[in-house]
Amino acid sequence: MIAVELINALAVLTLLAWLLVGWLHIYHLIRFFQLEEYKANRYFKVLWRLPPERRFIFLTFAALLVTFSVFVIFSMQAAAIQGRPDFTPVLTILIVSVGLAMALLFLRPKSQDAKQKFNATPRARRLLSTAWVLVAAIPLFLIAISHGFDYFPGNFPLLVVLTGSLMLVLSPLYLPLANLIMWPVEESTRRYYLRLARQNLQRSGATVIALTGSYGKTSTKHYLQHILEGKFRSLMTPRSYNTLLGISRVINDVMAGDERYDYFIVEAGAYIPGEIARICQLVKPQISVVTTVGPMHLERFGSLDNIVKAKYEIIEALPKDGVGVFNADDLRVLGMAQRGYPQTRLLVTQQGAKDANLAATDVQMTAEGMIFTVTDTRTNEQQSMSMPLYGEHNVTNVLLAMAVAHHLGMTLTEIAARVATLKPAEHRLVRTVHPNGIIVIDDAYSANPVGTQMALKVLALQGSRQRVVVTSGMFELGAVADEENQSLGERIAAVATHVLLIGEKQTAAVHRGLDKVGFPADHIYVVGTIEEAIAIYQGFLQAGDTLLVLTDLPDTYA
Repeated sequence: MIAVELINALAVLTLLAWLLVGWLHIYHLIRFFQLEEYKANRYFKVLWRLPPERRFIFLTFAALLVTFSVFVIFSMQAAAIQGRPDFTPVLTILIVSVGLAMALLFLRPKSQDAKQKFNATPRARRLLSTAWVLVAAIPLFLIAISHGFDYFPGNFPLLVVLTGSLMLVLSPLYLPLANLIMWPVEESTRRYYLRLARQNLQRSGATVIALTGSYGKTSTKHYLQHILEGKFRSLMTPRSYNTLLGISRVINDVMAGDERYDYFIVEAGAYIPGEIARICQLVKPQISVVTTVGPMHLERFGSLDNIVKAKYEIIEALPKDGVGVFNADDLRVLGMAQRGYPQTRLLVTQQGAKDANLAATDVQMTAEGMIFTVTDTRTNEQQSMSMPLYGEHNVTNVLLAMAVAHHLGMTLTEIAARVATLKPAEHRLVRTVHPNGIIVIDDAYSANPVGTQMALKVLALQGSRQRVVVTSGMFELGAVADEENQSLGERIAAVATHVLLIGEKQTAAVHRGLDKVGFPADHIYVVGTIEEAIAIYQGFLQAGDTLLVLTDLPDTYA
């Protein structure tokens, strides 16, 4: 009897160990679920791409297989001795299970797999609490309905191990399940905050300017806000707050406390058609800007036609007397303008597009930035511009911002003064000369086919003895990913002296491009992390050398 009670007590302790591991693992997984905006399909795709997660699943299934094997062996032994069990197998499996639980805890996805830490928002805390309850409830429920203590005493410890193993195997499912359970609460909360945001925005009286595009929308947003601040008071959504709830949070947290803004500049992002339309239903823009349309997030949209459809929602949302601003050098964006809505449409160009309102000519890129001339084609007024930004794409971004500011009453002279003091958005072609004399070009925000070409042009301008490129390739390009990344490798080879590739699998196409044009193999380094890359280039970079950080370590994952 004492032996039975001891075994059962040990089994309870084992159950607690399994639960602790389950709770810690759920806490670790929630950051991935949160970064994927609580969308189960995207969350599972991310987990599947993480090698440590696959090892976790494999080892858990292996542990489960071992558990079942021991269960069969023990049952056979119990039957053989006719009700007089040998407790050695029970003790063994309990000890082994605790060891497996600890091993699984250390083999879960590592913290560096996600660039951003878990943000303990009220919704995230509710979701985590619900998932933790499920983690405990399911094993305890299975044990309860089996009357574990009433059966032969060996069955309860084995059932503990079985349910603990199953709990860990199924642990990625707990968060989506908890999300489903909490949907009524979250939906009512979401509607409350959206209703509050709508009221706060309407009360402020601020004119809403909305921007979207596959590339350049965040930079254009920053440039527009900087230019408008020369004459008006404006508020923009910070960083990449470009989702419905992110924008509503800005309105409720910032605008509600200060209603003196003339303009509210909203960046609208989307992964599927309909998302921008929902944002526009909230903010009701009077001016909308479309920067570019390209294969960014093509993997999620499915086709370029879907991307065009999604981006055009920001124009469709305008009132008839609203203003649409278009990049006429992008044929897909020009096609949007040619649909004839709204009545007031402003076009910009640096390639001589017909019917453009603002045109940039004599565009030159120097080591210090861009210089060009802007012409208002309606009045033939011209103005020289100089800005400490790099790339023809940034000329287009600034032209779009200028078109809005000019429409709102700022003169080209006033605009030129503001353009001269522009600063690049964070991690977007930021050139810095470090105290040790090494030049660093930081373009690490989100690599794309257009932006990478410009970044490499800027690298070529530096004229350094050694020009080093650190890259992890380009992501979310769908069917064209291999082709575009191989082309990236070929372009890198034309200007770089050394290349550091982060992630062997994800940079394989870039590597093929380098090999195709005969780039020296001994100047190619393939590493697993950015930390390894840093350790390598610090070993040979000298004063006057240039480092281009071209990592599309996308918004969330490293």
